[in-house]
Amino acid sequence: MNKIKIGTRASQLALWQANLVKSQLENLGYQAQIIEITSTGDEVLDKPLHQIGGFGLFTKTLDNAMLRGEIDIAVHSLKDVPTDLHEKIAQAAVLERANISDVLVLKNNTDFLKNEENAIIATGSLRRTAQWLHKYPKHTITDLRGNVNTRLQKLIDNNWNGAIFAAAGLERIELLPENHMMLDWMIPAPAQGAIMITALKADTKILEICAQINHKNTEMAVAVERQFMKTLEGGCTAPIGGNAKITGETISFKGILIAIDGSEKVEVEKSVQLSDWKNLGQLCAEEVLNNGGKKLMESIKAEMKK
Repeated sequence: MNKIKIGTRASQLALWQANLVKSQLENLGYQAQIIEITSTGDEVLDKPLHQIGGFGLFTKTLDNAMLRGEIDIAVHSLKDVPTDLHEKIAQAAVLERANISDVLVLKNNTDFLKNEENAIIATGSLRRTAQWLHKYPKHTITDLRGNVNTRLQKLIDNNWNGAIFAAAGLERIELLPENHMMLDWMIPAPAQGAIMITALKADTKILEICAQINHKNTEMAVAVERQFMKTLEGGCTAPIGGNAKITGETISFKGILIAIDGSEKVEVEKSVQLSDWKNLGQLCAEEVLNNGGKKLMESIKAEMKK
């Protein structure tokens, strides 16, 4: 067949991810080329993500390019992809997952954590904001938008104590500074660290090709996390965390719904046999909703409309 046209955002991290897909396809003997496409989320950097469209903002432009026939597949950070895809578009593959953790990149040192003094932490994520404020209620959160390189530069240019990033993104493009600390206590975004490929449902040949680079365990784990998020009715901008792990024949899940100011949270932890993985996300979300999560989600939605 002709060269497979790979659509991607134009940031350094997005291009790294697209090139990973390209190399994996080429290793199978297929030819591929990368096509860069700019999205609204990359252009509007002066407003918080949830105020300019939130979930799906980075994926719609690539969806439209695919529907117009300009690209054959699109490569996404899976945590940015809505749980409901366009009716003509399918998940074609999920690559093996990288580091799931969040990481705090420090401006100087960690003294501000020990002394519980006022500090300024930068992040554009409500999930990270909520979990940080739950642990450090005296700290101030400032909004941080832009690609990885832009956000690192903003940390250098501003008088902040630190900024929170996904570890996988910084590690992939070798930009993780030495002066950092992994936030092992922070529950990551559903599908954090995973790369997803989408294609048209009608393009069966492309779907067959992409299936060859699908990583089954990652696919199952992120499906559980995204089902948890979907059942809670949250987008990527809502303060929802979830992580599923497969160990042998068992799959375990830990999830959280947390107030934006960190004042209230509902957590869940559950393990089932791997053969029962398909309902795990929904079961965990229903437990959260029944334990105060329904009321908390309503207050979060009201807060986000302000």
